[in-house]
Amino acid sequence: MSMRATVLAAMVVLVCAGCAAVQPQPVAQPQIPTILPPTTISRVPQMVDRPIPDDCELVVPVELFHQKLGRELPGELKTIIGIPEPSLGRTGKIDCYYAVPERKPIAAAPVIIGLAAYTDAPTAAARVEESVTAERQEGATVREVDVGKKKGQFVSTKDERLVMGSLGKTTFVARAKLGVLPDDAIAGFLAALAQQAMTPVEGA
Repeated sequence: MSMRATVLAAMVVLVCAGCAAVQPQPVAQPQIPTILPPTTISRVPQMVDRPIPDDCELVVPVELFHQKLGRELPGELKTIIGIPEPSLGRTGKIDCYYAVPERKPIAAAPVIIGLAAYTDAPTAAARVEESVTAERQEGATVREVDVGKKKGQFVSTKDERLVMGSLGKTTFVARAKLGVLPDDAIAGFLAALAQQAMTPVEGA
Protein backbone atom coordinates (compact mmCIF):
# COMPACT_ATOMS: atom_id res chain seq x y z
CA MET A 1 0.00 0.00 0.00
CA SER A 2 1.35 3.45 -0.88
CA MET A 3 2.16 5.95 1.80
CA ARG A 4 -0.77 8.13 0.71
CA ALA A 5 -3.23 5.24 0.93
CA THR A 6 -1.93 4.34 4.39
CA VAL A 7 -2.39 7.89 5.62
CA LEU A 8 -5.92 8.06 4.19
CA ALA A 9 -6.84 4.75 5.83
CA ALA A 10 -5.55 5.97 9.17
CA MET A 11 -7.57 9.19 8.86
CA VAL A 12 -10.74 7.21 8.10
CA VAL A 13 -10.17 5.10 11.21
CA LEU A 14 -9.66 8.20 13.33
CA VAL A 15 -12.73 9.91 11.92
CA CYS A 16 -14.87 6.83 12.53
CA ALA A 17 -13.52 6.50 16.05
CA GLY A 18 -14.50 10.10 16.61
CA CYS A 19 -17.96 9.34 15.27
CA ALA A 20 -18.38 6.52 17.73
CA ALA A 21 -17.21 8.72 20.56
CA VAL A 22 -19.82 11.42 19.95
CA GLN A 23 -22.74 9.17 19.08
CA PRO A 24 -25.82 10.49 20.90
CA GLN A 25 -26.78 8.50 23.96
CA PRO A 26 -30.42 7.76 24.71
CA VAL A 27 -31.81 10.45 26.99
CA ALA A 28 -33.22 9.03 30.19
CA GLN A 29 -36.86 9.91 30.56
CA PRO A 30 -37.49 12.02 33.66
CA GLN A 31 -39.34 10.07 36.31
CA ILE A 32 -42.84 11.40 36.84
CA PRO A 33 -43.71 11.21 40.53
CA THR A 34 -46.80 9.20 41.35
CA ILE A 35 -49.33 11.49 42.96
CA LEU A 36 -51.53 9.58 45.37
CA PRO A 37 -54.98 10.84 46.27
CA PRO A 38 -55.07 12.60 49.61
CA THR A 39 -55.66 10.26 52.51
CA THR A 40 -58.62 11.10 54.68
CA ILE A 41 -57.52 10.92 58.28
CA SER A 42 -60.54 10.19 60.39
CA ARG A 43 -60.36 10.56 64.12
CA VAL A 44 -61.12 7.36 65.96
CA PRO A 45 -64.26 8.04 67.99
CA GLN A 46 -63.47 8.21 71.72
CA MET A 47 -66.57 7.03 73.54
CA VAL A 48 -67.44 8.76 76.80
CA ASP A 49 -70.41 9.02 79.11
CA ARG A 50 -71.39 12.21 77.33
CA PRO A 51 -74.02 14.81 78.13
CA ILE A 52 -77.16 14.50 76.00
CA PRO A 53 -76.98 17.15 73.25
CA ASP A 54 -80.00 19.04 71.93
CA ASP A 55 -79.04 18.76 68.25
CA CYS A 56 -78.71 15.56 66.21
CA GLU A 57 -75.81 17.08 64.26
CA LEU A 58 -73.97 16.73 67.59
CA VAL A 59 -74.93 13.04 67.81
CA VAL A 60 -73.89 11.86 64.33
CA PRO A 61 -73.50 14.59 61.68
CA VAL A 62 -75.40 13.87 58.45
CA GLU A 63 -72.18 13.98 56.39
CA LEU A 64 -70.58 11.40 58.65
CA PHE A 65 -73.73 9.28 58.60
CA HIS A 66 -73.58 9.10 54.79
CA GLN A 67 -69.84 8.40 54.92
CA LYS A 68 -70.35 5.40 57.18
CA LEU A 69 -73.29 4.20 55.10
CA GLY A 70 -71.28 4.47 51.89
CA ARG A 71 -73.93 6.40 49.98
CA GLU A 72 -76.26 9.35 50.38
CA LEU A 73 -79.90 8.89 51.27
CA PRO A 74 -82.44 11.55 50.34
CA GLY A 75 -84.57 13.01 53.08
CA GLU A 76 -84.22 15.13 56.19
CA LEU A 77 -82.68 14.72 59.62
CA LYS A 78 -85.33 15.24 62.29
CA THR A 79 -84.88 15.54 66.03
CA ILE A 80 -87.11 14.71 68.98
CA ILE A 81 -86.01 15.80 72.44
CA GLY A 82 -87.48 13.58 75.13
CA ILE A 83 -88.59 14.78 78.53
CA PRO A 84 -87.22 13.40 81.81
CA GLU A 85 -89.03 10.35 83.19
CA PRO A 86 -88.37 10.24 86.95
CA SER A 87 -90.26 6.96 87.30
CA LEU A 88 -87.70 5.34 84.97
CA GLY A 89 -84.75 7.23 86.39
CA ARG A 90 -84.32 8.93 83.01
CA THR A 91 -82.98 12.49 83.08
CA GLY A 92 -82.74 13.26 79.34
CA LYS A 93 -83.28 11.81 75.89
CA ILE A 94 -82.74 12.59 72.20
CA ASP A 95 -83.87 10.61 69.16
CA CYS A 96 -82.45 11.33 65.71
CA TYR A 97 -84.32 10.27 62.57
CA TYR A 98 -82.07 10.15 59.51
CA ALA A 99 -83.21 10.49 55.86
CA VAL A 100 -86.89 10.99 56.64
CA PRO A 101 -88.62 10.96 53.23
CA GLU A 102 -90.43 14.12 52.16
CA ARG A 103 -94.03 14.30 53.36
CA LYS A 104 -93.60 11.13 55.41
CA PRO A 105 -93.87 10.72 59.19
CA ILE A 106 -90.61 10.46 61.11
CA ALA A 107 -91.29 6.77 61.72
CA ALA A 108 -90.49 6.27 58.02
CA ALA A 109 -86.84 7.09 58.70
CA PRO A 110 -84.62 4.18 57.60
CA VAL A 111 -82.14 4.81 60.43
CA ILE A 112 -82.75 6.08 63.97
CA ILE A 113 -80.17 6.85 66.66
CA GLY A 114 -81.14 7.50 70.26
CA LEU A 115 -79.30 8.51 73.42
CA ALA A 116 -80.77 8.62 76.92
CA ALA A 117 -79.28 9.63 80.26
CA TYR A 118 -80.20 8.06 83.61
CA THR A 119 -79.60 8.82 87.24
CA ASP A 120 -76.75 6.30 87.51
CA ALA A 121 -74.90 3.58 85.61
CA PRO A 122 -76.81 0.59 87.10
CA THR A 123 -80.13 2.16 86.05
CA ALA A 124 -78.85 2.71 82.51
CA ALA A 125 -77.57 -0.85 82.24
CA ALA A 126 -80.85 -2.21 83.60
CA ARG A 127 -82.83 -0.29 80.97
CA VAL A 128 -80.75 -1.87 78.20
CA GLU A 129 -81.22 -5.34 79.68
CA GLU A 130 -84.97 -4.80 79.94
CA SER A 131 -85.13 -3.72 76.29
CA VAL A 132 -83.09 -6.73 75.13
CA THR A 133 -85.24 -9.11 77.16
CA ALA A 134 -88.42 -7.61 75.69
CA GLU A 135 -87.08 -8.04 72.14
CA ARG A 136 -86.15 -11.68 72.87
CA GLN A 137 -89.64 -12.35 74.14
CA GLU A 138 -90.98 -10.98 70.84
CA GLY A 139 -88.86 -13.50 68.93
CA ALA A 140 -85.72 -11.47 68.20
CA THR A 141 -82.26 -13.01 68.12
CA VAL A 142 -79.50 -11.33 70.11
CA ARG A 143 -75.72 -11.53 69.99
CA GLU A 144 -72.87 -9.50 71.39
CA VAL A 145 -71.08 -6.99 69.16
CA ASP A 146 -68.11 -4.67 69.62
CA VAL A 147 -68.96 -0.98 69.88
CA GLY A 148 -65.54 0.63 69.93
CA LYS A 149 -63.81 -0.87 72.96
CA LYS A 150 -67.15 -1.57 74.62
CA LYS A 151 -69.69 -4.32 74.11
CA GLY A 152 -73.21 -3.87 72.82
CA GLN A 153 -76.10 -6.10 71.85
CA PHE A 154 -76.98 -6.68 68.20
CA VAL A 155 -80.69 -7.44 67.99
CA SER A 156 -82.36 -8.87 64.87
CA THR A 157 -86.13 -8.54 64.68
CA LYS A 158 -88.53 -9.30 61.87
CA ASP A 159 -88.46 -5.72 60.57
CA GLU A 160 -85.24 -4.11 61.77
CA ARG A 161 -81.75 -4.46 63.22
CA LEU A 162 -80.54 -2.71 66.37
CA VAL A 163 -77.32 -2.17 68.29
CA MET A 164 -77.85 -1.08 71.87
CA GLY A 165 -75.82 -0.73 75.04
CA SER A 166 -74.77 1.65 77.78
CA LEU A 167 -71.72 3.54 78.94
CA GLY A 168 -71.88 4.97 82.41
CA LYS A 169 -75.21 6.73 82.89
CA THR A 170 -75.95 6.93 79.15
CA THR A 171 -77.67 4.39 76.91
CA PHE A 172 -77.38 4.28 73.14
CA VAL A 173 -79.34 2.58 70.38
CA ALA A 174 -78.84 2.63 66.61
CA ARG A 175 -81.53 0.95 64.55
CA ALA A 176 -82.09 0.40 60.84
CA LYS A 177 -84.94 -0.96 58.79
CA LEU A 178 -84.34 -4.10 56.74
CA GLY A 179 -82.73 -3.36 53.40
CA VAL A 180 -80.66 -0.34 54.40
CA LEU A 181 -77.58 -2.57 54.09
CA PRO A 182 -77.08 -6.31 53.57
CA ASP A 183 -77.34 -8.34 56.76
CA ASP A 184 -73.62 -9.14 56.76
CA ALA A 185 -72.78 -5.42 56.89
CA ILE A 186 -75.53 -3.92 59.02
CA ALA A 187 -74.13 -4.86 62.45
CA GLY A 188 -70.82 -3.11 61.76
CA PHE A 189 -72.60 -0.05 60.39
CA LEU A 190 -74.89 0.28 63.41
CA ALA A 191 -72.01 -0.31 65.82
CA ALA A 192 -70.04 2.47 64.10
CA LEU A 193 -73.00 4.83 64.43
CA ALA A 194 -73.41 3.93 68.11
CA GLN A 195 -69.71 4.51 68.73
CA GLN A 196 -69.87 7.91 67.04
CA ALA A 197 -73.04 8.83 68.92
CA MET A 198 -71.15 8.32 72.19
CA THR A 199 -68.32 10.57 71.00
CA PRO A 200 -68.83 14.31 71.52
CA VAL A 201 -68.27 16.31 68.33
CA GLU A 202 -65.08 18.39 68.51
CA GLY A 203 -65.73 22.01 69.28
CA ALA A 204 -69.24 21.33 70.51
